[in-house]
Amino acid sequence: MRLDKFLKVSRLIKRRTVAKELADQGRVDINGQKAKASSDIKVNDILCIHYGQKVLTVKVTELKETVKKDEAGTLYEIVSEEPVNK
Repeated sequence: MRLDKFLKVSRLIKRRTVAKELADQGRVDINGQKAKASSDIKVNDILCIHYGQKVLTVKVTELKETVKKDEAGTLYEIVSEEPVNK
């Protein structure tokens, strides 16, 4: 599954276009490597997402094309959530 689609389906990011922009700016890593929006992700990949004031690290547990809002949290598990040090 494409990175931008996973971020949207899992509701880590609300819109796919925002997920694409975030990835293309180099603010998303897959297993320690900078990722593009079109990068393929697999189960057990570690995603590191650099939001404005925090860094969220999640592990992909499941891939689905569509999920209901209350099931979106089952697609990943949060490894860490840290504030950005300036």
